[in-house]
Amino acid sequence: MEGQTKKRCVVTIPTYNEKENIAEVVREILDLPLPGYDLTILVVDDNSPDGTAEEVARIARSESRVRLLVRTKRRGRGAAGIDGFRTALELHPDRIIEMDGDLSHQPRFIPSLLAGSDSYDIVLGSRFVQGGKDADRNIVRRIITSLVRKFIRYQFHFPVRDVSSGFRCFKADVLERIDLDDMISVGPSIVQEVLYKASLLGFKMGEVPITFLDRKKGKTKLSFLTLLETLIMVLKFKKQYAGLSQAKAS
Repeated sequence: MEGQTKKRCVVTIPTYNEKENIAEVVREILDLPLPGYDLTILVVDDNSPDGTAEEVARIARSESRVRLLVRTKRRGRGAAGIDGFRTALELHPDRIIEMDGDLSHQPRFIPSLLAGSDSYDIVLGSRFVQGGKDADRNIVRRIITSLVRKFIRYQFHFPVRDVSSGFRCFKADVLERIDLDDMISVGPSIVQEVLYKASLLGFKMGEVPITFLDRKKGKTKLSFLTLLETLIMVLKFKKQYAGLSQAKAS
């Protein structure tokens, strides 16, 4: 790649109480061989009481590729994701990757996501394509995930299988055009809301296989109530964007 201009990739990681995991996640990302890319890691922390932000700040003092954004208002997975996207766009990237900070999304799959972005505007790390796996999860969680996935695919007809994947790579143009200020999801439904708005604008989506691991440290933020709220919000923003959907159909 000598003599060629490198692309810029920003990896955004929304966090809440991930002190036990975040240092390992950051280290594994920094150690990746990513020829052709300049890398920045942006940790977006919802003012975690366990000291996650302090741990990231400690790393950032000796590593210029690591940045920290601490949020104290309108906390939640969706709001954190949007603030992360906004801040990432200020860095003028070519690609933005979003992932969890609990090691369920393994950094080793980032090169595959970036490679896929040569062909697609949005690339999902997928458990449900050939080569993908949903590992270490009990049968109840697998059934719930399957039902939610089928419901969302029925509602939106997305051309991808893992519609609840939060491990994603975007060309910057996608996030510049979907109007981040108009998003209504505060919680996990932001994953589907971003996909829906992007699909209405005609962006091309694809998937690459990943192995999803259940977290080993810390407590999951997923609960039955969270899933129910996500399904309700999915129906809400589908209705809100009905005009855009009709315009695309015509």
